[in-house]
Amino acid sequence: MKRQPLHTRTVSFQTFRREDGLFEVEAQLKDVRGYDTTVPEKGVLPAGEPVHHMTITATVDAHMEVRALESRMLATPFGYCTQVENSLQAMVGARMATGWRRAISERVQAGESCTHLRELLLNMATAALQTIPTWLAQQRMQTGQDRTPDGQRPHYLGQCHSWRLDSPVVKLHLPRFHQPLSPSTNPGTAPGAKQESS
Repeated sequence: MKRQPLHTRTVSFQTFRREDGLFEVEAQLKDVRGYDTTVPEKGVLPAGEPVHHMTITATVDAHMEVRALESRMLATPFGYCTQVENSLQAMVGARMATGWRRAISERVQAGESCTHLRELLLNMATAALQTIPTWLAQQRMQTGQDRTPDGQRPHYLGQCHSWRLDSPVVKLHLPRFHQPLSPSTNPGTAPGAKQESS
């Protein structure tokens, strides 16, 4: 069956380590349509031209604290949109960890920012958590140290099926954090799971 492409949203995240020891998390969002669109202010927007194109670069330290943040709005439906291009500065000082979603809601009000910038910002924490703790753990392991500082519990434990505290994966690879499923535990509940603050 033939299909006509109507809309493509591309979202990407990259993380870099800087020579000064800090990290940069870069996020990009781009929306394009597969057909010419008549839009306010611009008239006809040709197929393939971005409706939205936003980028964010967050400078983060090893403790996941945001040290600096830059956002750019390279393509927007309205010129008025760009008035909130720098609306994310209130997130400097916040940590990309549990409570990140709540911090965004409290520090960056919806009517004072851009929906798409806030969407990107929310998911940058996931990219950072996939990158920075893993890189630091690998560096420690290469020097014969424990993968977590001072034997701390890794942030990902209790957050998915394989890393449930009662799973065979945890029992094999991180046995000191393994918690056997007790008879009173609901089989559908992962012991030790932490809920994200909303």
